[in-house]
Amino acid sequence: MKIGLSTYSLVQLIYKNEMTVLDAIQWIADNGGEHVEIVPFGFTLADNPQLVEDIRKKAEDVGLEISMYSILANLLQETEEDYEREIKRLMDAVDITHNLGAKFMRHDVVAFRNMPEDPVKQFEIDLPKIVEGCKRIADYAAQYGIITTIENHGFYVNGSERVQRVLNAVNKPNFKTTVDVGNFLCVDQDPLIGVKDNMRFAAMIHLKDFYVRKYYDNPGEGWFRTSHGNYLRGAIVGQGDMDIRHIIKIIKDSGYDGYISVEFEGLEDPRIGSKYGMDNAKRIWNEV
Repeated sequence: MKIGLSTYSLVQLIYKNEMTVLDAIQWIADNGGEHVEIVPFGFTLADNPQLVEDIRKKAEDVGLEISMYSILANLLQETEEDYEREIKRLMDAVDITHNLGAKFMRHDVVAFRNMPEDPVKQFEIDLPKIVEGCKRIADYAAQYGIITTIENHGFYVNGSERVQRVLNAVNKPNFKTTVDVGNFLCVDQDPLIGVKDNMRFAAMIHLKDFYVRKYYDNPGEGWFRTSHGNYLRGAIVGQGDMDIRHIIKIIKDSGYDGYISVEFEGLEDPRIGSKYGMDNAKRIWNEV
């Protein structure tokens, strides 16, 4: 088991030009991270092969493994031409993953905020298109020995059962899931249940924490709403309202021995949130 950090945790510093992605990799190594997950927010790799090489070399120089390349995607395109264009973009991302030296890639299948008026009915309509795209991308990735993953991300293809519907329909040995322990709350599923349900399919773990308030509490600025109107705000791992200790115990008891990528989405300084989060994750892992 290796605990590291997603560059997404430091994205506010990257957006403000207080860090480059190379600075972020150095910071992660200096603050106890054991791997880095590359998320191209605040920088791009699809049009910058030199930066891909620079990232790979920087990680090698500081002794960090690049665990995964994670990108947004949407397979529910309006035209066949746009669908094929999105498949091609995702295959290009597989090439980037390979050039980074990573063996895992996470791609979404729908836009983060997508939420149909009748999501249960619409999911049955959309599932074949999602499955076809995931199969093609996984098949392309197999030549490199890369495992592609979907995450319980956003509001539509989230929840343990819906993720498993996709996984079982694709049915590829190199297609698994990135289990994000906090994102189940976006669709108001108990994270303890979501994590326990999906651990047997896990290729990667995103470890995050949230403060949680009920729909009638209205805590003010800095929060976002779940699919059923409750409120969430990012917290330092181990300091929010989630039962992180129990969640980590579920992960450990499952026999999982791969990468755990801390994600910080809170209002604190990202360096504080990321450092404390990684430290808490290591401490709790050793205690449970």
